Amino acid sequence: MADPIEKAKETAARKAVEDHFDPAARYIGIGSGSTIVFVVQAIKDRNEDLSRIRFVPTGYQSRQVIVKAGLQPIHFDSLPSGVLLDVAFDGADEVDEDLNCIKGGGACLYQEKLVATHARKFICVADQRKLQSRLLSKWDRIPIEVEPLAAHSVLERLAALGSQEATIRSGAIEKSGPIKTDQDNFIVDAKFKHPLLPTPTKVEGDVQGAKEDRQWAVETLAKEIKQIEGVLSVGLFCGENGLEAEKAGKSAGGQKPVAVYFGMEDGSVVIRKAGETDIVVNKQGEDKTKDSLQR
Repeated sequence: MADPIEKAKETAARKAVEDHFDPAARYIGIGSGSTIVFVVQAIKDRNEDLSRIRFVPTGYQSRQVIVKAGLQPIHFDSLPSGVLLDVAFDGADEVDEDLNCIKGGGACLYQEKLVATHARKFICVADQRKLQSRLLSKWDRIPIEVEPLAAHSVLERLAALGSQEATIRSGAIEKSGPIKTDQDNFIVDAKFKHPLLPTPTKVEGDVQGAKEDRQWAVETLAKEIKQIEGVLSVGLFCGENGLEAEKAGKSAGGQKPVAVYFGMEDGSVVIRKAGETDIVVNKQGEDKTKDSLQR
């Protein structure tokens, strides 16, 4: 019997590809993780002419998935100047009600953010476990890619921001030392006491009492961490999405997905877009709207 979580990922991936894959696209970003395997397979199964499309991976694993499917990979730094990806498909470790995401659990953080911020639209595909009202509800840490030389000073600064526990991620075998990213950096996992607020409030960053009790908003905390010397990338994808950045006249910079596809164990797919009522697509492919499952 098929694993219901894996089946949910596949269902969400196929619906996301159905809605957002364009055979006329020139460049498509392909993220990391188990869900993306289903995205690539869904693209392959469309039986379109894919010979003109170049697929930009976010790391070694996703490049291998692209190659295995017989598609054409291209390194991010080989993209023509000024060109944006038509779309980028990727997963997430957790997504809140405003489509802010935690990413980086698979240690491909910097490349994932590079691809997301250089796509006209980032489409996130996940299963129902990732659907939360606030970040740090179930997924309890923020991945941060750091320069190894600065790792310990980064840990000190994170403690000053209220992180209850920040550690350098180690491999499965302790003696092998810290996990290295494709850029030879370390990943720091930082835990905070409270789930993050989707948007700032007057309570956010309250300095009264112990620093561990501060209530951080997603974007504010992301900016504070990014300012720490030695931090390359923060695993909070927040702020504008690609369409908003393009509308504002920016050449790149959107981090948030324009839509998230959550595969549910009952075979349906919940589609969430910013500021809109969730759409539920049942197993028969019928659409209906309903209030968010978490709001």
